[in-house]
Amino acid sequence: MSRSRTASVVALTATVAVVAAGCGDKGGDQAASNTDAAITVFNTEPENPLVPGNTTEVGGSHVLDALFTGLVEYSADDAKPENAHAESIETKDSKVFTIKLKKGWKFHDGTPVTASSYVKAWNWTAYGPNATQGASFFSNIDGYADVHPKDPDGADGPQKAPTPATKEMKGLKVVDDNTFEVTLSEPFSVFPVTLGYEVFSPMPEAFFTDQKKYEEAPVGNGPFKWASRQVGTEINVTRNDDYQGKDKPHFKDLKFKVYQSRESAYADIVSGSLDFIDELPPSALAGKKYEGDLGDRVVEKSTLQLQTIAFPFYVKPYDNADLRKAISMAINREEITQKIFEGSRIPADGWVHPSTDGYVKDQCGEFCKFDAAKAKEYLTKSGYTGKITLQSNTDGGHKEWAEAACNSIKNAIGLDCSFAPSTSFSEFRQKVNAHEMTGMYRAGWIADYPSIENWLAPLYKTDASSNDGLYTNPKFDAKLAEANKATSTAEANKLYQEAEKILHDDMPVIPLWTQKTIAGKSSRLKVAKMDPFRWLDMASVQVS
Repeated sequence: MSRSRTASVVALTATVAVVAAGCGDKGGDQAASNTDAAITVFNTEPENPLVPGNTTEVGGSHVLDALFTGLVEYSADDAKPENAHAESIETKDSKVFTIKLKKGWKFHDGTPVTASSYVKAWNWTAYGPNATQGASFFSNIDGYADVHPKDPDGADGPQKAPTPATKEMKGLKVVDDNTFEVTLSEPFSVFPVTLGYEVFSPMPEAFFTDQKKYEEAPVGNGPFKWASRQVGTEINVTRNDDYQGKDKPHFKDLKFKVYQSRESAYADIVSGSLDFIDELPPSALAGKKYEGDLGDRVVEKSTLQLQTIAFPFYVKPYDNADLRKAISMAINREEITQKIFEGSRIPADGWVHPSTDGYVKDQCGEFCKFDAAKAKEYLTKSGYTGKITLQSNTDGGHKEWAEAACNSIKNAIGLDCSFAPSTSFSEFRQKVNAHEMTGMYRAGWIADYPSIENWLAPLYKTDASSNDGLYTNPKFDAKLAEANKATSTAEANKLYQEAEKILHDDMPVIPLWTQKTIAGKSSRLKVAKMDPFRWLDMASVQVS
């Protein structure tokens, strides 16, 4: 049960369905679990109302993962795409796709999930005036430019983007209740793999009738349905016993408990008053303290995530490439991953996760290796002698390594670096999205879907959904466009690799480390698997 946030790209075949058959029930023997049980899981406060097309951060994604099931989902074992609500996804040319739905699926309000439920949701998300965070994921569809015209001076400029002439992309066509056709502006071989990301979820008519009412009590089609919410404290959902998917949960109630720090959540895991935390704080990793605290309640998984430091290109001096390279070479990744994370992190050597099909070793080259002498040379070239700050939320366990990174920079090149904390992930992300960052800041990425493209396009393409620092390079954009048109996975990967090489020269963000995630569970959870996207696979959970 994993629909958001990569392991291998599914190759296209000529005229047959492009994703594998639907995933089976991974929960084991339902009778072995207390099916009336309630569990609690760690979460951060969602940034926005829980609308799939406008949610691109993990706190909201975790909740949407429970509430919605889209066309495709990703295996909790290896992240491979598998059909979920899609009966088939077929193409002859990687440009026109015919999508057939499994019949009989319903939203939580009892209304049918139809082809129109997808087409209307996708058009709404792509429509420029709605200002959604997920709009750019639809940019490959024919007619996207008509519903989302280019802003003449960017999102922060004084001029508004032109009002679209239409609200519907011409590349989306409803054939019948259970079939729709998607025509892309250019061939895009990865398109079927992207469809498990939550921005591609269907939406009920209730959303379009009264969006405000929907936001107060979201209506999905997934394994759990909405129960209640106390903003800043908790979100409650309950099992959808009419769920048509195969990944049915074997417990009844699920509470997303919002914490201001992972340290507080860890104390609750140790005491047994919290059932699952997806990542332990550095204080628990130090000296492997967690082994004594949790014993057999430790959950480990190699996960598809990459920690980075990002730059606001709209603020000087962070638009200076030589300064960015100097900072990167001044960070001793080996020392920090050993001292702060007890070796559970692995220093990164590029912008693509090593477990991704198409990964090339050492794309970052010398700029991701600690070298104080070379760092000083680049700092001199940059001409900068002032102060820098590293900003981060404090509820995600980032304080220790951020302070260590600043100390490494100060010791290596003498640049005055200070850690600037933000109180919560929600507040932090709001500032990032509003382009209000005044210094470099903690960033990171958990894969949305299994493709090398997902490590590049959403983050570094001009105006992309998660290009928060406003980096832009026409050469990079052109290489991505060339890769998207490739007719084979091998050809596409080669071109994506060339695009990544362009990042080496620009250093838009500093790659820090990938990781083996160490999570924790309560003794109540007899079985609790973590998926490759660093989240609890709800279908696996068995409660005593």
